[in-house]
Amino acid sequence: MMIMVGESRKEPEMAVRLYVGNLPYSITQSRLQEIFSPFGALGEVTVISDKFSGRSKGFGFVEFENAEEAKVAIEKLNGTDMDGRNIIVNEARPKEERPARSFGGR
Repeated sequence: MMIMVGESRKEPEMAVRLYVGNLPYSITQSRLQEIFSPFGALGEVTVISDKFSGRSKGFGFVEFENAEEAKVAIEKLNGTDMDGRNIIVNEARPKEERPARSFGGR
């Protein structure tokens, strides 16, 4: 077995998920992807929509494959105007566990 001195193994980078809030209700997934794609390689892009009307709830998530590219996107896009709304862009927090909802017992 040969050991190379000075060679370091780089761990694969984890994807970084960004929260994007205060979006115009007219936003689509393809438009959100178009806005973020100049900053780097994207993974999943999601606009959260109302399950009854199908209309955007005004927020979504963008996943970057590279943490440094995600950081640049936050710096460049947070607070920028999109159709008259200043969007919020920051690193998404992990989803919290919520207790199951009860709708009256029968």
